Amino acid sequence: MTVMLPPPSTAVDDLLPTLRAQGFAVLDAAGVGAWLGLAPQALAALQPAWDDLPADEYLKDGGRYRRRRHGCYRIDAAGSLAAVPHRAHYQPLEYNALHGGMRRWFAPLTPALTEQPAWPRLLMGVAQLASALRGPRTWYLEAHPFRIDTTGGIGRPTPEGAHRDGVDLVAVFLVRRHAIKGGESRVFEADGPRGQRFTLVEPWSALLLDDERVIHETTPIQPLREGEPGWRDTLVLTVRSGGFLGDEEGAG
Repeated sequence: MTVMLPPPSTAVDDLLPTLRAQGFAVLDAAGVGAWLGLAPQALAALQPAWDDLPADEYLKDGGRYRRRRHGCYRIDAAGSLAAVPHRAHYQPLEYNALHGGMRRWFAPLTPALTEQPAWPRLLMGVAQLASALRGPRTWYLEAHPFRIDTTGGIGRPTPEGAHRDGVDLVAVFLVRRHAIKGGESRVFEADGPRGQRFTLVEPWSALLLDDERVIHETTPIQPLREGEPGWRDTLVLTVRSGGFLGDEEGAG
């Protein structure tokens, strides 16, 4: 039997105070809809894009369990959103010991996702939360739709282990779980002993992380039933001030 700890969801009105108090906050799907001003149908309309994600060709553990795309945006302090030319995803080794230090060119986002009315609202909502947390400024946002599946019997959402992303704010939206066990979210103080663990199961629930204060990871997934493939779909949005990670290394 698989035991899943329920997420410590907060009311949408308490999102910012909770994020400030403990470095992370969880919203259920209703809370995400209220926060972003989006109906459930608008969020659900994004989901088919996860059926069109190419394989991640950069996995150093030899796995074939991760599929993804990647896109980048600039949101200025006045709230103007603009996509930037397709660029590599880059992380220094200090933030990703497994895949850091190299330029990874993932397939771009598709119109099937970016032309949905909910898409810009998602991006703007996360950037506005970052401004509420840090103060208004220009934000550099990276969008990562992921599918982790049980090819080979196991899938690793965070093969690099517990980590920070080197940004200001991370938003992890659970899009869908299908026929899996595992996939537990774990959040720890970056400079302290406290941590919390729970499992996101509700489509379009979200984990928001102050990346300067906490580290996070997600445990591996396995098939719920032998012989039946399973997967976990997420959307990870990261926002950073001052430029994209790797600009100084010429990674873009």
